[in-house]
Amino acid sequence: MSEQPILIFANGELQKPEWIQRLAETACMIIAADGGLQHVQNLGLVPDILIGDLDSVTPEQVQWAEENGVEIRRFPADKDETDLELALIAAAATGNRKMVIVGALGGRLDQTLSNVLLLHLPVLTNLDVRIDDGLQEVILVRNALELAGKPGDLVSLLPLSPIVRGITTSGLKYPLNDESMIFFHSRGLSNRMLTDTALIEFQSGVLICIHERQENLQ
Repeated sequence: MSEQPILIFANGELQKPEWIQRLAETACMIIAADGGLQHVQNLGLVPDILIGDLDSVTPEQVQWAEENGVEIRRFPADKDETDLELALIAAAATGNRKMVIVGALGGRLDQTLSNVLLLHLPVLTNLDVRIDDGLQEVILVRNALELAGKPGDLVSLLPLSPIVRGITTSGLKYPLNDESMIFFHSRGLSNRMLTDTALIEFQSGVLICIHERQENLQ
């Protein structure tokens, strides 16, 4: 049986709230990163932890959290980490190996890019951590990924390191066979899944995989 994920709510956009609701039913823990608490409340959920400097929540929301037994971890506003980074560090400390981040895409570009790059946090090495909004999921890949989806799903591979060497794929319309990708080229965009599973393997470097589910675009 696969491990139940920790579900982390950031303060970005939720494209598919009903999908997130179903995902929450499988989670072993819910963490709200500051303003992500609003999403949690809108879905009728109660988080296990509320973490951050709490500048994006109201005193009434903090009181609601206290009354519902939520563990509150308050940090000073002048800090080096974003609220989501603090949430990821807290989740990693539990020893759970699987995390799903929602509400981390959309809105300000700087925050979205920062959220994606947080997948490369050293404390997350060897863990299954991904950003998912129901429409698309973002996964950092260090050597291999078996991607579950449907034929026709869009898959883009973006080098996060200057070069990624020895890439071999299967289950994609445009395969790679022991090839390299350079971070400033756009070759890895807009591939398509041919089967329910695609395999991506490579010898060195780091990739970002963006998987867009076509069945959820209706």
